[in-house]
Amino acid sequence: MKIWVDADACPKPVRAILIRTADRLKINLVFVSNQFHRIPESGFVKTLQVPGGFDVADEYIINEVSVSDLVITSDIPLASVIVQKNAFVLTPYGKFYSADNINNALSVRNLKMELKSAGHEIGGQSSFSQKDREKFANQLDGFLRRMKTNIE
Repeated sequence: MKIWVDADACPKPVRAILIRTADRLKINLVFVSNQFHRIPESGFVKTLQVPGGFDVADEYIINEVSVSDLVITSDIPLASVIVQKNAFVLTPYGKFYSADNINNALSVRNLKMELKSAGHEIGGQSSFSQKDREKFANQLDGFLRRMKTNIE
């Protein structure tokens, strides 16, 4: 299993949690981004800077992800493709997307985009809080424990 991170929009506290987790559990972790991100050196953590452009990082992740990998992203269209590939998706806010909820999430996202393009003001994502950080860490920990149990 590998963890892929859509790194350009990933909050720094989530990156730190992922790096500690990868080192502790010896899991390969790959940060994919258009921009340079300083990541501490580790035998389990890799950064890939892809060329700039719309969805280039997303396309890289889509092409490289395998069944049972975990992708960290807030990008709902990317999450939808990942779910179709039978991999797992966790947002930095601690929400898992699956076949059961991704279509609803896409519908809500598309409605918000339509309202926004029609000139309506809609609220954006709230700022990343300590509660969000804890929820992410707990969801990640629970997921990795379940995966380990399924492997053994």
